[in-house]
Amino acid sequence: MSRGRLITFEGIDGSGKTTQVRLMAERLRAAGVTVIQTREPGGATGAEAIRKLLVEGDTDRWSPETEILLFTAARRDHVERTIRPALDRGETVICDRFIDSTRVYQGTVRSDLRVMVDEIHRIAIDLEADITILLDVAPDEARTRDAARGSAEDRFERFGTDFQTRLRAGFLALAAEFPERCRVVNADGAPDDVAERVAAAGL
Repeated sequence: MSRGRLITFEGIDGSGKTTQVRLMAERLRAAGVTVIQTREPGGATGAEAIRKLLVEGDTDRWSPETEILLFTAARRDHVERTIRPALDRGETVICDRFIDSTRVYQGTVRSDLRVMVDEIHRIAIDLEADITILLDVAPDEARTRDAARGSAEDRFERFGTDFQTRLRAGFLALAAEFPERCRVVNADGAPDDVAERVAAAGL
């Protein structure tokens, strides 16, 4: 049995990742593909418990260094219990965020800790996506979407528009760094229109 594929979606908060993960999963299942749909932080029991620590509460709740360790702990549980078993079964895993978010949020924008992020990932996780879809959208549009969603998981959104602008630049730089696996997709417009662009990105 051949190894399955890991497809990740990245982008700033409010870029539509959760919706596009769901739409891609529906499209692939309709084509007969076995799909595991998951998210980070989360995707396994222990990882979901850590999620609440990271995405809720005050913006100054954790230092960037502590966030890296918490995200890595959640990711290790997620990979052990959900992602690797599915890949070993030959299934396709579609994940809402993965290591690239940590590279940009904590490694680039929150602080200059990219070397730390990559080294801890190499030691503790050692897994990269086969394909990464970067949903690119203007921060003002993303902020409007977030306000309409009204989620309590808004810790990173409350860092403000300038933070999201720097995140966007960080994600675009990361896509340029890894052109062999990253596809940048315009995330403006209706979800179905964005899904067509995602499908046209070579998946």
